Amino acid sequence: MNIDQPLALLGGISAHEFMQIYWQRKPLLIRRAIPNFKPSLSIANIRELVTREEVESRLIRHDEDGWHMETGPFEELPPASQPNWTALAQSVDLHDDATAALMRQFRFIADARLDDAMISIASDGGGVGPHFDSYDVFLLQAHGRRHWRISQQKDLSLVPELPLKILRNFQAEEEFILEPGDMLYLPPHVAHDGIALGDCMTISIGFRSPTLATLARGLMDAASDQLAAASGDGYGLYSDPPLPMPDLQARYTDPGAGATRTPAALPENLVQKTLDALNAVRFDEALASRFLGVWLTELPANSWFDIAEDPVDLHDPELPAGRLALDRCTRMMYRGEELYINGEVAPCPAGRSLRLLADEREIKVGSAAFQDLDEDALDMLNAWLDDGWLQFHPL
Repeated sequence: MNIDQPLALLGGISAHEFMQIYWQRKPLLIRRAIPNFKPSLSIANIRELVTREEVESRLIRHDEDGWHMETGPFEELPPASQPNWTALAQSVDLHDDATAALMRQFRFIADARLDDAMISIASDGGGVGPHFDSYDVFLLQAHGRRHWRISQQKDLSLVPELPLKILRNFQAEEEFILEPGDMLYLPPHVAHDGIALGDCMTISIGFRSPTLATLARGLMDAASDQLAAASGDGYGLYSDPPLPMPDLQARYTDPGAGATRTPAALPENLVQKTLDALNAVRFDEALASRFLGVWLTELPANSWFDIAEDPVDLHDPELPAGRLALDRCTRMMYRGEELYINGEVAPCPAGRSLRLLADEREIKVGSAAFQDLDEDALDMLNAWLDDGWLQFHPL
């Protein structure tokens, strides 16, 4: 992607300008972000989607008794003639190729941040109430119209004892009505309230925003995993192949320890030895990369791969013309020579061709990138074809 080229998706500014001026800083209203936009899924399709076990969904209603929320799957949704309800289908990109392709128009932002595409459908008056999110979101109007009110207010206190996070004192500062193809970008903690004007569909492209505590805990888990792998005591998620780790197999000893009059007190030497062992562990870039690469490519529980009945063999000298494309559910990242896919460390290093596959999500058979793949890489890609992680599309 040319990050310096003006994009209609961003209202005629470049991805570089957007990230410098708006990302995590201020809202942006984009008229005709996708001109003549037609969603790949209809309201009827979403009604069917929320009946499935593998789809995370919610139904939110507002009436004279207040706010109500139910979690799916649902046998059926209320009729369109009944006002003030909204149904939300999470991670629709896992279930629809076109929605996954739409979400990937936003890959001027690192895949490590890109999360999912949620689709909401609503009857007249439907919404989820004034609230704020702790992550960045692009709100693309897909069908009908929605009235948005937003505010950068500092008061983000919530109404207590509700099933939803509803702001106690929402004070709108700007208002917009979005038509199909219009889009609104909101940074974290911008208060907003969207009300459907008749039948309505909105696609929300959301971004991961883990807490620093989550990152720190994950890094410590990764260190523990690497220590277990290095010592031969275990095999874990982050350990193949294990990173270099200190030898901590020696047992705690305390020769010369004196008799104690306070047996319930923790020995100071034991405390210090524990800290010394922790300080011997290298919390370095290699460990952080291993943890993040595996964690951020982990597959959601509702991922589903279409496995070809008769997959091609990439070693075949008469392999037909085509392209190799990552499945819509596949997550693939790299750092340095290490390659991560679907929660695993790949057995081959992240060479130029494999990095290109991760960045472009496809390579053409017969291209220079394909020709550069060695036998081990072709074996690995064949295994991915067998698992459905990679798809072959003939030309």
